[in-house]
Order: sequence, then C-alpha cells, then structure tokens
Amino acid sequence: MQIIDLLVIVAYLVATAWLGLVLSGKQKDLKDYFIGGRTLPWWAVCLSIVATETSALTVIGIPVMSYLGDLNYLQLGFGYILGRVIVAFLMLPRYYDGEMITAYAYLGKRFGQSTQTTAGLTFLVTRLLADGVRVLAAAIPLKVILDGFGIHTSYFVIIVVLSLVTILYTFIGGIKAVVWVDVAQMLLYVVGGILAIIIVTATVGGGWVTDAVEAGKTNLFVFEGNPISSSASFLPSFIGGAVFAMASHGSDQIIVQRLLSCRTKVEAQKALIWSGLIVFVQFAIFLAVGLALWTYYGQATPTELGLTRDDEIFPLFIIEGLPTGVSGLLLAGILAAAMSTLSSSLSALSSSTVNDVYARLKRTPMTDEQGFRVGRWATIGWGIAFILPATVFESDSGSIVILALGIAGITYGGLLGAFIFGIFNRRANAVDANVGFAAAVAVNAFLFVMEKYVTGEVWVAWQWYPLLGVIVTCVLGGLLSLRHPAPAMRERVSTS
Repeated sequence: MQIIDLLVIVAYLVATAWLGLVLSGKQKDLKDYFIGGRTLPWWAVCLSIVATETSALTVIGIPVMSYLGDLNYLQLGFGYILGRVIVAFLMLPRYYDGEMITAYAYLGKRFGQSTQTTAGLTFLVTRLLADGVRVLAAAIPLKVILDGFGIHTSYFVIIVVLSLVTILYTFIGGIKAVVWVDVAQMLLYVVGGILAIIIVTATVGGGWVTDAVEAGKTNLFVFEGNPISSSASFLPSFIGGAVFAMASHGSDQIIVQRLLSCRTKVEAQKALIWSGLIVFVQFAIFLAVGLALWTYYGQATPTELGLTRDDEIFPLFIIEGLPTGVSGLLLAGILAAAMSTLSSSLSALSSSTVNDVYARLKRTPMTDEQGFRVGRWATIGWGIAFILPATVFESDSGSIVILALGIAGITYGGLLGAFIFGIFNRRANAVDANVGFAAAVAVNAFLFVMEKYVTGEVWVAWQWYPLLGVIVTCVLGGLLSLRHPAPAMRERVSTS
C-alpha cells in the first residue's frame, strides 16, 4: 500500500458525500424525504436494492466461502429470484394501495395501530443489530490498511468515522441521495471484483479454473446432509432462500422503501425482479474471486497466511497483490458497499421511527413539518446507535455473512408471517396477529442464542428461520382467530 491508495480512499469518501448532496435536491416534505416523491426511475431503484442488500458482507464475506468451500452459496441465489417474483405480485400491489410510506402501514391498515407499531419497533431493533455487523465488515479491511501504514487504531474509531460520513448525506439528502449514491457505489464494487479476477488471471494464468474443478470446488448443488440443520444443502438454500427473500424484500422497510419510491407499481415490480437476477450474477462474481485467490495463495489456509479472521482473505489480496492506486480503488469499493447499506438503513430506520412509532404514539395528528424534523434527528440517532452492535460483534469469529443473515432471520419470519396472515385470514384481529408474531420471534431468537452462545450446535439452519417464523405466526394466530366468527357471519349478526 502506498500513500496514493490512502488518498484515493479519502477522495472517495469526500466525493460520496458531495455526490449525494448534489443529486438529492431539496426535500420539501415527508414524501420527498422518505420515498423521493415517487419520481425515481426503476433501474436506479433496482441497482439501489442490489447495493443495499450487498454491503461489505458480500464483497469480503462471499469470496472466503468459495476459498474454503465451493459454489453451493449460489443455491441461495435461485431461491432469492423465486421469492422476489412472489413478492412482486402478491405483496407490492397492497403497498401501492393507499399511498403507504412504510411496509408496516399495511399491517396498521389491516390489524390496527398496535400491530403496526409492534412491527415497526421489531424492525428497528433487528436492523440495528444486523447492520451493526455490516459496519464491522467494512471496518475489517480499513483496519488492515491503517495497520500497514503504522496507524494503529481500534475498530471503534473506524466505525465512528464511517458512520459520520454516511449520516451527512443521508441526513441532508434523504432517500434520493441514498438511491443515487447506491447506483454509483454498486458499479464501483462490482467492477472491483471483476478487476480482481482479471489481475489474478494475469498473474497465475487461467489454471485457477482447472485447479478449482479438479478439487471439486465448483460443485453448485449439494443434496447430502441433514436438510434441517445443514445450511449447505439444496432444500434450505432454495426453499429457505425463497422465503427469506419474501421476508427481506416484502416485509423489510429497507427494501420496501425503495420500491415505494418508484413511479408506478409496474416499475416497482420490474425493479424487484431484475434485482434478483443481478444479485445472482454478483454472487457468482465474488465466488469466482474466492476460487481465483485459492490458487493465487497456493491453497493456504487463512491461519497459514497469518490472518486472524477468515474474512481478511480478499482484503489481504487487495493490499498485497494489486498495483498502487488499484488497491485504493477496490478498498473504496468495499467502503461503497458498506456505506450504501448503512445509508439505506438510516433512511429506513428513520422513516419507520416517524411513521410507525412516533406518529402512532403521538396523541395529536403529526404534521409534515414535525415528521420531517423528527426524521432527520432519527437519522442522526440511529447512525450513532450503529456503533454499539458493530463493536460488540467484533469478537465473533464465525462467518460474518452468516452472522448478519441469521440475526435478520430472527424477525423476518414473524414479519412475513404477519403479512401473509393478514392477507389470507380475514377472521383474525390484532391480538391474534401480535401473539403469533411475538411467538415466532421468540422461537427463532431461542434457536439463534442456543447455537451462538450456549450449545454451539446448529439445530435449525439459518435459512429456515423465516419459514419457521411464518408457520408459527400463521398456525398460532390461526388457532386464536377461531375464537371469532367469520366475516360473513359477523355481518349477519350485526344486521340482525
């Protein structure tokens, strides 16, 4: 690493904040700030969705999966595509009905304010924890860089700097700034991944492909193992991945907020489905990076390379194996991925805080001016709050990708289950939905805590968490709903 690499990274951080502010335009009201006045083109929203769900986890976490294993992570990509198609035609039309600003407004419309507030609060907590891991993922390569320059600092300081820069353009520019910066950031880190493959191939030749094939590292489908507890098996990856995508893209405000910023429902559907195809290609690119590095480093393990975390494989190559200037560009790409997710989270957390919590708890009607002001302060508050979980999860030695997805999966099932429950069970009321939702979150949280902090054993693969949550919510809520008369019977009783 040379000083020019550090200058490239600093220049990128400054340019990102500037670009977001220039492209955002003036924000006049809540609709402008949170869903861009519904004026954003579908292709920009599509790329923003991809950038948001990618984060630094994909850039540094996925290469190590193929480096240490094979290509079975792509099985998840097939499920992701299926799940998005279902969301596009089952859930999106309901969001566009009634000019909603958050995903949880549908639950409020169907079950009442208590369910909307419960879902909103759950989203806030889960997103805070999961994205704390994503911020940590961005801090890992930056710490390696600074150590190389003799600047020994803590993860805490790096996380604070990243958070402050992202807060700046999100606070002022709102969702428009977030989406347009996401587009630029996504192009940067994808080009960075492709560039890494080209440079490795130029260094070691195309033999890395042959090496991977001969070692069985190009296996895509895995049908062995326990389909309940093995996260590498096809069934949890495909079916669980489809349900996971339905939850993340149909009930998570961070994605729904983008879809609601499209001009029409049809454009939102197009953006959602195309994002699944692009994510699949993106997975393939970074898995190929891992296979190439496996040959580049002579099949050495991370420990043999002197690394303290497996996730440092790709950052190590960026620092040691790339030409001056290119290293800085690729590291800026990792920052791009991290900041796109962080900015997206800040905007989504802020909108949910205002519309699902503040507006519901406020005794008098909320004005646009009040909501706008609270939304901006919420952006600052949540940006600062990211620092704590990012620091806490620093000690976790497992896969950083699986850690983040597992945390998100704890509540995804309950949220998705509440939506499905509300759509198909017309007999249910708010109590039925809330009890089913709470039970689903409790079951998944129990499994996660037992695996991570008690037994160390995987009882249920993380891909199954959303489906398990849906089942618990719908079954328990459905049983409770039997206490009430069916809608038709209710009408007959009221008229008599």
